[in-house]
Amino acid sequence: MEATGTADAAEWARSMDGDGDAFGALFDRHKDRVFRHACRLVGNRHDAEDVTAVAFLELWRRRRDVRVVNGSVLPWLLVTTSNVARNSQRASRRYRQFLGRLPREPVAPDATDAALDLHPFDGIDQHLGAALRSLSGPDLQLVTLIALEDYSVAEAAEVLRLTPSAAKTRLHRARHRLRAALGGLPDDVTTQTIVAGGEP
Repeated sequence: MEATGTADAAEWARSMDGDGDAFGALFDRHKDRVFRHACRLVGNRHDAEDVTAVAFLELWRRRRDVRVVNGSVLPWLLVTTSNVARNSQRASRRYRQFLGRLPREPVAPDATDAALDLHPFDGIDQHLGAALRSLSGPDLQLVTLIALEDYSVAEAAEVLRLTPSAAKTRLHRARHRLRAALGGLPDDVTTQTIVAGGEP
């Protein structure tokens, strides 16, 4: 992650002084990875776009409190994306439950809406997304940084304010939970990397 940190350093320093153009450069650099992670967790393009926007808004709003790892803001962004996605999913569930209690006439699905909802989510395994959503917040944050985004245990521990040994213990437990959640599914490369890989 050194190259990312080197590229971020100058823009982040200027962003801390309120430079919107520098922040825009950070957005352009990291938006695709943040969006991809949001897609894993919320499962549709529209909600993932909202989650991505909120994560970057929080980066700007809380820029004085952001924990930077090796000069990069990406680990903090990914953790924030996980938190925003979980909050979004809870709000969506409450909204759906509320709508489910309302009396209504059956409505046939609109073919145009159905077509617009389709999105290929390149490289995103839907079974893996469901398994990730089953993890607790701290476990999801660790798995995101270490197993999905290739940060070291020490780097993840730094951004999450954990000791490296505590991070390793949490990661070990999270991998076991993922194995259980993915039980009976074919071992594709992505799944195997996360739940069966060696300790970083």
